[in-house]
Amino acid sequence: MKRNLLLTSALLMVAVVVAACASQGGSASDYTSVVDGLRGTGVTIASGGEVSQSFLSGKGQAILVNGEQVQIFEYVDEAAVEADAASVSADGGTVGTTMITWVATPHFYRSGKVIVLYIGEDATVLKALETVLGSQFAGR
Repeated sequence: MKRNLLLTSALLMVAVVVAACASQGGSASDYTSVVDGLRGTGVTIASGGEVSQSFLSGKGQAILVNGEQVQIFEYVDEAAVEADAASVSADGGTVGTTMITWVATPHFYRSGKVIVLYIGEDATVLKALETVLGSQFAGR
């Protein structure tokens, strides 16, 4: 009886942790899952074509989320993502040895094999990105 109660308690705790992690976003792992996840939040998505940033080595694709440009950089593996993400300062103002003067507020997200960069302040876009990717790892 006591063993069943302990097992039930342990399973309940695992379920709570899994639910909490799921509610923080971060389920997207590649370009397609980011786009599909964003569509699932109700925003409109349009293709923006290829994009590059000299300080990010992933393959870049831009999309328009409710008309706002969002850049998605997909990497060959998570080690490559981690290397680029580690080079971004907490406020997003410096990446590696590159100091950047942004035209608007930068927001960097990381999930799976992607780094997503949004430069802007649209609350709906920010909410959609956080829902799909979790909290930003760098930016203001």
